[in-house]
Amino acid sequence: MKAKILIVDDEEKFVNSLAERLSIRDYDATTSVSGQDAIEKVSGYNFDVVMLDVVMPGMDGLEVLREIKRIKPLTEVIMLTALPNVEIGVEAMKRGALDYILKPCEIEELISKIDRGHARKTEQEERISAAEVSGRCYNGV
Repeated sequence: MKAKILIVDDEEKFVNSLAERLSIRDYDATTSVSGQDAIEKVSGYNFDVVMLDVVMPGMDGLEVLREIKRIKPLTEVIMLTALPNVEIGVEAMKRGALDYILKPCEIEELISKIDRGHARKTEQEERISAAEVSGRCYNGV
């Protein structure tokens, strides 16, 4: 099964173009053009990977990342930026981002990162499920 992706960027043309390119490759891509909207969408849907712009009006990407990890800690987040900044990249990784990518990037590179994030989330969910089953068996349930 292909990943369920949320693309968050204040550049509407960019998110729509990227969503279309991913949909052609059978990904379930949803778009958002603001941090607050992205948080609402993440709250109501189980995305595997969020591709999140760093610089946006209102809530910036680091604030949105913090909220996503608070409400859906297993959701993998790939930070996207046109402005390279080592400090922001390090901070994003400390806050739980899977990766930090400079725009523009090749679609194949992005797909590789999405697939890595999807696999990592799926593996974590399977481990949690197995632990829950083991716990029930161990406790005699």
